[in-house]
Amino acid sequence: MEKWHLMTIVVLIGLTVRWTVSLNSYSGAGKPPMFGDYEAQRHWQEITFNLPVKQWYFNSSDNNLQYWGLDYPPLTAYHSLLCAYVAKFINPDWIELHSSRGYESQAHKLFMRTTVVLYCCCLKEISTKKKIANALCILLYPGLILIDYGHFQYNSVSLGFALWGVLGVSCDWDLLGSLAFCLAINYKQMELYHSLPFFCFLLGKCFKKGLKGKGFVLLIKLACTVVASFILCWLPFFTEREQTLQVLRRLFPVDRGLFEDKVANIWCSFSVFLKIKDILPHHIQIIISFCFTFLSLLPACIKLTLQPSPKGFRFTLVSCALSFFLFSFQVHEKSILLVSLPVCLVLSEIPFMSTWFLLVSTFSMLPLLLKDELLMPSVVTTMAFFIACAISFSIFEKTSEEELHLKSFSISLRKYLPCFTFLPRIIQYLFLISVITMVLLTLITVTLEPPQKLPDLFSVLICFVSCLNFLFFLVYFNIIIMWDFKNGRNQKKIN
Repeated sequence: MEKWHLMTIVVLIGLTVRWTVSLNSYSGAGKPPMFGDYEAQRHWQEITFNLPVKQWYFNSSDNNLQYWGLDYPPLTAYHSLLCAYVAKFINPDWIELHSSRGYESQAHKLFMRTTVVLYCCCLKEISTKKKIANALCILLYPGLILIDYGHFQYNSVSLGFALWGVLGVSCDWDLLGSLAFCLAINYKQMELYHSLPFFCFLLGKCFKKGLKGKGFVLLIKLACTVVASFILCWLPFFTEREQTLQVLRRLFPVDRGLFEDKVANIWCSFSVFLKIKDILPHHIQIIISFCFTFLSLLPACIKLTLQPSPKGFRFTLVSCALSFFLFSFQVHEKSILLVSLPVCLVLSEIPFMSTWFLLVSTFSMLPLLLKDELLMPSVVTTMAFFIACAISFSIFEKTSEEELHLKSFSISLRKYLPCFTFLPRIIQYLFLISVITMVLLTLITVTLEPPQKLPDLFSVLICFVSCLNFLFFLVYFNIIIMWDFKNGRNQKKIN
């Protein structure tokens, strides 16, 4: 009973923080003519409510795709339509065709804020105390709070479906887990970041069960579940071939180029030294991006297929999502949340490194958060999260080789370098350098004006520093995957 009392308090704290952040500014507030993501979400309600399904993704006099045209999968459109019906009941002016563009009021702001959904998970492999501590830290993760409740998006919906998918397949509820993840992809196409680990984990389960017996039956059931889920979500758009192709064109706008805004990935950071977008043809950029992404995630996926385990699955989710963020085509700064979700799931296993990563992920979105006038909420929520992790997990006491999951790697390394016993200390120093750099860059950005000749200097520096951190984490998580699960250790038995 005490556990539920404490968990209720933790959830209330999380809700209070979110509601407090929601009282601040949001993306595009009072900034015509395009406003921002807040207006995009409202506009999609206007379009889906007033226009027939066949016109949702097409350019027309009633649906100017240059003005926040719908560019997410059908489930997002259905969600917008559902919210629109509620909005119509409260105040029809909020979704009036054409005339509602840029609509801003306190009442509408309250309505939009309360439509954002919150999901949380319970872990069953750790103590009650750690469950509560883990839930508190996850609920206080500032990145998701600031984007969904400050900037304003519905990432919690797709991430929530993905989370239920992770829990489902980890608990051997494979069909329900697959269904949940299909819903996640059909809400936001960026959930493809997580698709290969799901595929490899489930395929590995089928191999373990035997493809001539139970494994084959499971494979057929999974295939039917996936196909049926997509057919149901896309059914209104399968009536005509052009309908389907138009939705796909909206979902994958490859014509935009390698990247658009300042984002902490390889291509944007490397462009400081070499303008890839100007040097290489468009199709070559796509090929290079695909090759780098595929090669960087291949080892982890192969390992997961051959040695499927819930623990390996969680770490492979981190590695693959981070590979997509760093190397794939047309990445947005908010996509780091897709990496942060699986990192939150390993928070109790490697609290020091997970906390460090989640701090960097929030810092990497600083230019966007400053643009939305969310500096104070960013500082307060980041400090609250850091303190919660430091106290709940005693993160500074958990930097040994075992607790960093680097013992197997260190033993292998010491075969060639016997004196190499200071890896934890190196990581501690890197953490200190990283935190100091982030604090200094934040102070410089908010207190100084950049040179006139380099107006984006501070934003570029933030992206570059964040990218270096993410590259380090990519190496770290791949080391864990390739060494910590060596010879199939720590695997959950699959019947």
